[in-house]
Amino acid sequence: MVQITEVKGNSRENRISTHTHIKGLGLRPDGIAEKQSGGFVGQVAAREACGVVVDLIRAQKMSGRAVLLAGGPGTGKTALALALSHELGTKVPFCPIVGSEIYSTEVKKTEALMENFRRAIGLRVRETKEVYEGEVTELTPEETENPLGGYGKTISTLLIGLKSAKGSKKLRLDPSIYEAIQKERVTVGDVIYIEANTGACKRVGRSDAFATEFDLEAEEYVPIPKGDVHKKKEIVQDVTLHDLDIANARPQGGQDIMSMMGQLMKPKMTEITDKLREEINKVVSKYIDQGVAELVPGVLFIDEVHMLDIECFTYLNRALESRISPVVILASNRGMCTIRGTEDIVAAHGIPPDLLARLLIVPTHAYDAEEVKRIVKIRVATEGLAIAEAALDKVAEAGTNISLRYALQLLAPASIVARCRGAQEIGVQDVAECQDLFLDAGRSAAAMVGDGSGFLV
Repeated sequence: MVQITEVKGNSRENRISTHTHIKGLGLRPDGIAEKQSGGFVGQVAAREACGVVVDLIRAQKMSGRAVLLAGGPGTGKTALALALSHELGTKVPFCPIVGSEIYSTEVKKTEALMENFRRAIGLRVRETKEVYEGEVTELTPEETENPLGGYGKTISTLLIGLKSAKGSKKLRLDPSIYEAIQKERVTVGDVIYIEANTGACKRVGRSDAFATEFDLEAEEYVPIPKGDVHKKKEIVQDVTLHDLDIANARPQGGQDIMSMMGQLMKPKMTEITDKLREEINKVVSKYIDQGVAELVPGVLFIDEVHMLDIECFTYLNRALESRISPVVILASNRGMCTIRGTEDIVAAHGIPPDLLARLLIVPTHAYDAEEVKRIVKIRVATEGLAIAEAALDKVAEAGTNISLRYALQLLAPASIVARCRGAQEIGVQDVAECQDLFLDAGRSAAAMVGDGSGFLV
């Protein structure tokens, strides 16, 4: 009997952290952005531009290129990058970092940058294996006299019966496989598969024929395998180039792709050289040419890119020109400013002109009054607050004239002030009182300069 369960909807709007409401770019099938969709309000042109970037990445025609999201604070640059990753799905590697993350006393700046580059490049390995798969119907170890003498006995062979949807088989296995079966705690009624070439055994779960009607059941039940017991099965594994770097920095065992991945859980760390990375690139290219593996260029997102210095920008130029490179998305909220690491070189967004010339620049603009009001309404609904229409207009006005972030931060304190005076909803006087209590950045700076303390002189 096919099991069908009903999924109950959840109408409540949840917001756990800053960008958890972002579900995607909110584009129609023709690539046109809705005014409010996917968690976004406004930024129509920027979302449509990111939609084109998503299509290029899916078509694998964007590798080695870079995009710059440029706009003021609070205009949705980080949200756009996260929405882009949602659109690509979980199979495409997405590595987000902040410009200041690469500065460390333990790791070189360029090494940290290259590590994140390699984390954003995936390798999908497809391997066809000959396996025996089915439900265990018999598990009988055959014992013989111990060849070393004494009264003990040793396992000579293991008889195992496997049953699938199309038939059953009885196998005689090597005693080494019996040890693997014991480690997996396989018993009669379990569904397992055994690789014919290596003898590796994996317990999938308990056959659903043994499922009971108890609600509290610790066992995971799986259906009986389809097809024959003896079959060829394609196994797909996703790994990043950084994983291969780590595995090969301390080589043990074989040099094939599966041996590399088998060493990923080893705890020891070793510095990775450019020569080693070049060798790994050669091996990866060979497997791609043979059709064993497929390269999946992912996305490296560097927020606050103006925090990088001139050395990092030079290295970034070189990394983008390498044969295996991810899509790089940069974000900056600076205009004309001095490039970090120099004393007098001023450039747009704090990025050297030679790197800036090769970027696709996507601008994000300040929200207009209508979009600000819509965003405030969504936040009020999300936080479950009650607000008068006049107070909503006042908060929206603050968002337009001062900053959106400041306006949104007024809502929660205003609700507490309203509750203290016994009101059921936030009024204009509550918003005004909170504006007096909490200064915005502009008034705070003016106050520090005006009182003669000299903090910002």
